[in-house]
Amino acid sequence: MSSLVTIRQLTKTYHRGPEKIQVLRGIDLDISRGDFVAVMGPSGSGKTTLLNLIGGLDAPGGGEVEVDGQRIDQLKDGQLANWRNGHVGFVFQFYNLMPTLTAQKNVELPLLLTKLRSSQRKRNVEVTLQLVGLADRKSHRPNELSGGQQQRVAIARAIVSDPTLLICDEPTGDLDRHSAEEILDLLQILNREHGKTIIMVTHDPKAAEYANRTLHLDKGELMAHLDKGEKVDAPVASY
Repeated sequence: MSSLVTIRQLTKTYHRGPEKIQVLRGIDLDISRGDFVAVMGPSGSGKTTLLNLIGGLDAPGGGEVEVDGQRIDQLKDGQLANWRNGHVGFVFQFYNLMPTLTAQKNVELPLLLTKLRSSQRKRNVEVTLQLVGLADRKSHRPNELSGGQQQRVAIARAIVSDPTLLICDEPTGDLDRHSAEEILDLLQILNREHGKTIIMVTHDPKAAEYANRTLHLDKGELMAHLDKGEKVDAPVASY
């Protein structure tokens, strides 16, 4: 498979007053088109920072980030916003749904930034809600849905515009085990049957088992890269 994400010598440093905190240290990484990658590591290891840089939510301190042939580290803010709208779907731990809108209207939000007609937007939303198993809940508002159902709406919103890349930050972190497994099953279906490339940050080893491979970050460095079924006995120096 061809590489969708190519990262070379990626660094990120935050400033807290006079103090410099280096969050990522020279990361090299390739993610193939159609892959499903889990990113694990202790709190503060740089997982969410890496995710934000791949998704164009933040700018690196140094190095290169290329997604689908586009050097996004070279884009200006306005260009980056347009790129995100066309290429990335985001799924967060706490859903980030608009409480006053129905499931249908929440899913439609990304399409309002496109030139699609109202009738086509409605059709796309209906198809997507059907895909995530919530066609019969389209008129419900978030407070009328369970946590798992709200996350399904959030996933539908993330994929309704057919993004190149699906980025998930602890998508099951606020769910009970049964609901979490349903969400992970859905992500697997999106990956295996619909070809979505997924990058998922998780603290949960059981969630990581749903991915094709697992990356381990520690203190801003990539320590191990495991294909499904492999176990790590000792950290791998760099990759």
